[in-house]
Amino acid sequence: MFYQLARHFLFKLDPEVAHELTIKQLSFLGGTPLDIFFRQKVPSRPVTVMGLTFDNPVGLAAGLDKDGEAIDAFGAMGFGFIEVGTVTPRPQPGNDKPRLFRVIPAEGIINRMGFNNKGVDHLVEQLKKTRYQGVIGVNIGKNKDTPLEEGKNDYLACMDKVYPYAGYIAINISSPNTPGLRQLQYGAALDELLAALKLRQGELAQLHGKYVPLAVKIAPDMSDDELADVANTLLKNQIDGVIATNTTLDREMIFDMPHAHETGGLSGKPLQAKSTEFIRKLAGQLKGKMPIIGVGGIDSALAAREKLAAGASLVQVYSGFIYKGPPLVKDIVEHLL
Repeated sequence: MFYQLARHFLFKLDPEVAHELTIKQLSFLGGTPLDIFFRQKVPSRPVTVMGLTFDNPVGLAAGLDKDGEAIDAFGAMGFGFIEVGTVTPRPQPGNDKPRLFRVIPAEGIINRMGFNNKGVDHLVEQLKKTRYQGVIGVNIGKNKDTPLEEGKNDYLACMDKVYPYAGYIAINISSPNTPGLRQLQYGAALDELLAALKLRQGELAQLHGKYVPLAVKIAPDMSDDELADVANTLLKNQIDGVIATNTTLDREMIFDMPHAHETGGLSGKPLQAKSTEFIRKLAGQLKGKMPIIGVGGIDSALAAREKLAAGASLVQVYSGFIYKGPPLVKDIVEHLL
């Protein structure tokens, strides 16, 4: 009931203004008695994935709390894990505004944010302060002005700084909003990047006395042959997990709806079926050798169960959470078994 009232107000605002206002308020209220407005008791459904134990399999996807400023508040909502970021080595403003659009008839969102964030050093300070006891994933990317051929240095720089504080590290090579980034998903470029990250992971594990898994986030907009190549490269480099999927450039499901012409990645319900089918194919390629975190259009317990049935071990919500609020988390967890 509370979220329905809040949503009614927030949806009257520009989407990015509403987002910034929400994060600011959650940052202020998180960890205080006032979190009663969104705190909820969620059943424990422990699951072990990538060597980590999650209190439940429902996580917050990257992009909602880019700078890790509301981790405690999202923890109070019952998430089994929270993924912050995408963060880059240096702060950057992202793309020109407007860059965030609601496709309300389809419960979708189009964004072309462009990795706007306050930089990895700011995020590390937030990670040091949080009291959240669940698993925190840190999603890392490259700065827009870093040449693609030097991109791996940005990922390594972020990895070095977040490693001591992360439950797992997510490698974002699939956002459509940083020019050329998706080229890193294929062939020699992907192999070189993953080999470098895997080598650094071993060095950091020795240095810090703990092993932090690496997961790679991939896009749904690839052919079956490309998917097979990506899966083989992930397995070859012994990556710990894969996050499927990022947003899509496909507009088939919303071609006649408001904002369909806007460039950027489409998320939410229009992505649901495409993402689930992608996960099914990916699981067929991986043959149980690597866990999948399923994300894309999860707006109900049924949608989450479909992702799990397709081969995911964990699920994440983003757009569905914007439209449904904290009750979505509780509903999914309660109906997973």
